Amino acid sequence: MKVFDLNTDSVRALNQYLHDSPSGNLSVTNPAGRHCIACGIDDAVEVSIDGHVGYYCAGMNKTAQITIGGNAGPGVAENIMSGSVRIKGNASQSAGASGRGGTLVIEGDASARCGISMKGVDIVVAGSVGHLSAFMAQKGRLVVCGDAGDFLGDSIYEACIYVRGKVGELGADCIEKEMTAAHVHGLEDLLVATGVAANADDFRRYGSARKLYNFDIDHADDY
Repeated sequence: MKVFDLNTDSVRALNQYLHDSPSGNLSVTNPAGRHCIACGIDDAVEVSIDGHVGYYCAGMNKTAQITIGGNAGPGVAENIMSGSVRIKGNASQSAGASGRGGTLVIEGDASARCGISMKGVDIVVAGSVGHLSAFMAQKGRLVVCGDAGDFLGDSIYEACIYVRGKVGELGADCIEKEMTAAHVHGLEDLLVATGVAANADDFRRYGSARKLYNFDIDHADDY
């Protein structure tokens, strides 16, 4: 296993190594809240970060499996395209922003604006999320095993939100929707795949009332 010690190695050197088609597993020690760690990976590599990270860690991830063994600052996994990012602690604001694919798992809580403008990513939060989460979420799923703050799903498009706990004031055009058997089964599969212990039957579903934008069900796949 390749090891980068950020007390002696630079973040630039780490990211350059990750951009040069690495193979196998990689361990990052002493991250000490540094920013932009493990960004822009486009390879099937496993990266383990032993500690807390600053902003934009694991941004633009593609294919890689990244585990953060502590808390993460703003914008973690921003614009993730595929692969997975797992945070063992808490995440600051805008986790998974604009994510287009892949999976983001937060084992603790997430702050405000979790999953804003998400475009296909699956985000599973074992704890709670702050206000304005899933703001303008277009596609994908946000799963909250705890509580959700105010203005959840404000100006949402066609993303699905699942919340097990309490929900504050809903955002504009966000409403509670029917939890069908298909939704329960899909959510159950996602929880099992991410290793998050929760019963899919305990969740409620939220989504768009479709009154704030021009929506045509015949062209739903084009949005």
